[in-house]
Amino acid sequence: MEGGKPSLPMVYQAVQALYHDPDPSGKERASLWLGELQRSMYAWEISDQLLQLKQDVESCYFAAQTMKMKIQTSFYELPPDTHNALRDSLLTHIQNLKDMSPIVITQLALAIADLALQMASWKGCVHTLIEKYSNDISSMPFLIEILTVLPEEVHSRSLRIGANRRTEIIEDLAFYSSTVVTLLTTCVEKTGNDEKMLIKVFRCLGSWFNLGILDSNFMASNQLLMVLFQVLQRDETSTNLHEASSDCVCSALYAIENVDTNMPLAMQLFQGVLTLETAYHMAVAREDLDKVLNYCRIFTELCETFLETTVRIPGQGMGDLRTLELLLICAGHPQYEVVEISFNFWYRLGEHLYKINDVALNSIFRPYIQRLLHCLARHCQLDPDHEGIPEETDDFGEFRIRVSDLVRDVIFLVGSMECFAQLYSTLKEGNPPWEVTEAVLFIMAAISKSVDPENNPTLTEVLQQVVLLPENVHIAVRYTSIELVGEMSEVVDRNPRFLDPVLNYLMKGLREKPLASAAAKAIHNICSVCRDHMAQHFQGLLEIARSLDSFALSTEAAVGLLKGTALVLARLPLEKIAECLSDLCAVQVLALKKLLAEQSTNGKSADPTVWLDRLAVIFRHTNPIVENGQTHPCQKVIQEIWPVLSQTLNTHQADNRIVERCCRCLRFAVRCVGKGSASLLQPLVTQMVSVYQVYPHSCFLYLGSILVDEYGMEEGCRQGLLDMLQALCMPTFQLLEQPNGLRNHPDTVDDLFRLATRFVQRSPVTLLSSSIIVHIIQCAIAATSLDHRDANCSVMKFVRDLIHSGVANDHEEDFEVRKRLIGQAMEQHGQQLVTQLMHSCCFCLPAYTLPDVAEVLWEVMVFDRPTFCRWLENALKGLPKETSGGAVTVTHKQLTDFHKQVTSAEECKQVCWAIREFTRLFR
Repeated sequence: MEGGKPSLPMVYQAVQALYHDPDPSGKERASLWLGELQRSMYAWEISDQLLQLKQDVESCYFAAQTMKMKIQTSFYELPPDTHNALRDSLLTHIQNLKDMSPIVITQLALAIADLALQMASWKGCVHTLIEKYSNDISSMPFLIEILTVLPEEVHSRSLRIGANRRTEIIEDLAFYSSTVVTLLTTCVEKTGNDEKMLIKVFRCLGSWFNLGILDSNFMASNQLLMVLFQVLQRDETSTNLHEASSDCVCSALYAIENVDTNMPLAMQLFQGVLTLETAYHMAVAREDLDKVLNYCRIFTELCETFLETTVRIPGQGMGDLRTLELLLICAGHPQYEVVEISFNFWYRLGEHLYKINDVALNSIFRPYIQRLLHCLARHCQLDPDHEGIPEETDDFGEFRIRVSDLVRDVIFLVGSMECFAQLYSTLKEGNPPWEVTEAVLFIMAAISKSVDPENNPTLTEVLQQVVLLPENVHIAVRYTSIELVGEMSEVVDRNPRFLDPVLNYLMKGLREKPLASAAAKAIHNICSVCRDHMAQHFQGLLEIARSLDSFALSTEAAVGLLKGTALVLARLPLEKIAECLSDLCAVQVLALKKLLAEQSTNGKSADPTVWLDRLAVIFRHTNPIVENGQTHPCQKVIQEIWPVLSQTLNTHQADNRIVERCCRCLRFAVRCVGKGSASLLQPLVTQMVSVYQVYPHSCFLYLGSILVDEYGMEEGCRQGLLDMLQALCMPTFQLLEQPNGLRNHPDTVDDLFRLATRFVQRSPVTLLSSSIIVHIIQCAIAATSLDHRDANCSVMKFVRDLIHSGVANDHEEDFEVRKRLIGQAMEQHGQQLVTQLMHSCCFCLPAYTLPDVAEVLWEVMVFDRPTFCRWLENALKGLPKETSGGAVTVTHKQLTDFHKQVTSAEECKQVCWAIREFTRLFR
């Protein structure tokens, strides 16, 4: 901190401002200043002093939280000889502050737990704590709090204690686990029905269950289990206690996932949960939704735990199908939030049965799925007094989308056709109220795609009836019927006689504001599936496209309609495509010209992105089949449109969002005509480079990668593309070399290495022979530690492809040159690359990036195994062998084993497995 250690009154004043300053800017200043204090070395001493002073809850909370944070992230700042003093000081604080707010106690408990996990010299911490505090009833709340958070912190991402230390801790906690459970049991016996204490006890027990270290035989006969179910059976149990008990039972069920190895405890929990059905009905009768949701969570966890047993021996022992009955009872509850809890179980059950694929087994579960579907259809009903179309973005709308997904996943058990026909018959034979009709149509839309459309009279009849729906039915029914028609586009394709009535029906919807977007989406679906049949309707589509803004469409629906139109356009005869494409683009081009004219006359700039996005979707999906030698029909149109796009880009060059849309539009234009865009290459590159010098938008790098992909194989274009790369690299490196440049500009990193990778793929020798390659490799090595999914993936792909080009396609004439150039690059950068990769995957990168790291190391090894062995050995020597808390991070044997596993690997996945295991030692 600038200005040295701040005084205690200053810190206290800042904390007061953080919580009580009425001026938001004052709060903001206090927050920034206190954040800086927390990052400084002074934070240790100041927190300790604030906790001694005990002035008020706010200052103590700030101090306790700071202690926890420092121990989690900056423990290395303290010399090892101060660790004991820190521990004793924290234990003194928690004892002195035990009557203060529980939030302070929790932060201190976390600080103590995090210290215990990192401090290798503090042996048997659980035993020490229990011995020290268990005889004093007033110390029991904070002792139980420490014992609750300790197991929770073992797998905390904030602590990088490493797999060796973690294993040591888990063994230690397992050794003392029965002592902890005995303490909790004694505590319940002593305090009787003290609700607060029971909540603490159940939370603590749940925490030890979650770590998976409690002895299941010991727990099966333990008094606490009985107390737990008694609390859940009692009608008068309070909401908070009920929740804590439910959480604990769910943790216990989760902990015995492997039922066969935990038989006695599994049996106790199984029988215990089955006794809760009466209590569930009582909660329903009392309209106590919180308790109902808790019971449903328990029943679902029971079904999840015994899923494999239920599928293996349905109806026998712990495969008892009463478990499914419990879930179906919950599914009958009027509130949809209750049934939603069980969705994951039903999905997993469906997945299991689908993999086993046994007809006899499916028939056992079919009645349960039929009843579930029946409940789901009822839950999807809108309120009878609902007005307007169904909302898709509120909670209920999202619930219906999840129902739709679940129905698709389990429908095979009932049979799509059978279910579809059954649903239709309820509409055909009865005269249900509108909300029932709408819900049935909604479920039919979910499963229609899984019904075989070949020669299916039911499907054609449904289609016929839906398009005859009168306009006076409830608008929600019309909305969902339009969605159903869109989902049935395969049926229309097989039965083209329905195309006209279907399009007429959808056109009616398109003209009505509430239905317009749904109708546009359905037309888009029909265009995508029935492209050939729709060619005769192209003029009609063109008319819609020309007057797109006269319909009340969402942006997405308008773009979808244009996509459908473009897909149909691509199926027209080649000689008609150019003229029709020109017509289709004309509206957007005129709009862009108008905006540019207004800009030049009154200086106001309007947003052109709507028109750019529409042009982009047209270019993207107009993909006619062009034989070799034929001129691409879209070439002329794109050449005509280029000046308008170029001018738009110039006008809005400072606005990243608009430039990004311009580049996207140009990207699809280039992709659309491929080599046919050659005449644009020179002016486009010149403009990109000139704007990029002033406004380095990363989308120019992306667009550059598209140009390299299309033209990089053309001998005459290679030098020009290399010049483009070099011109774009200079401002890029300036940007990335700023402090935190890589972290602040991940999009630029992503797009730069996408461009460099395209060069490696299309013209490796051009890139490898250039002077820029050294700088690109240096930048790549620095960026390997960047924790950003897309950017890191891009960097790794570049390095991998670059090294691979030294061994790939050895039959090609440039192979020897490539091999020599890669050899030189590896000689210069190989050791640095391997060292940086090992450091990155041990300390910087999340686990999902490790397969990419493994592929790079594999390529280095394939290129030159003996040298790689030496590089890897040097990299491993540089890794720390101990944590700041004195625990062993990695043993000599673990280092040599890892080296051997990697260097003797015969395929890349062996390298990946070895890295996964090895990096756990540092996490």
